[in-house]
Amino acid sequence: MSSNTSTSTNATATPSAALKEWPLWEVFVRSKQGLEHKHCGSLHASDAQHALQMARDVYTRRQEGVSIWVVQSASIAASQPDDKAEFFEPSGDKVYRHPTFYEIPDAVGHM
Repeated sequence: MSSNTSTSTNATATPSAALKEWPLWEVFVRSKQGLEHKHCGSLHASDAQHALQMARDVYTRRQEGVSIWVVQSASIAASQPDDKAEFFEPSGDKVYRHPTFYEIPDAVGHM
């Protein structure tokens, strides 16, 4: 009787539990007016093609996008909050890295 119980428990697994077994994907969408892709959110999908289809359905329902990128969350390398000083403070004293010494022409509309 216990074997029937374990079989029925596995057969009635909730869909949300099954979704969590799929890898997590980060979704980036480029809008019609945008020049860059922006992070829109995350979703669980079985593979890259499935993630693209789900991202299209979830994040571009109103046809606002022209391009979608999906990246497995596990593949993203990110700095840690404790590394803030090491990564970002050394550039504060290098003013030559910032475009503040010239004016941008009016013809350049996207900057």
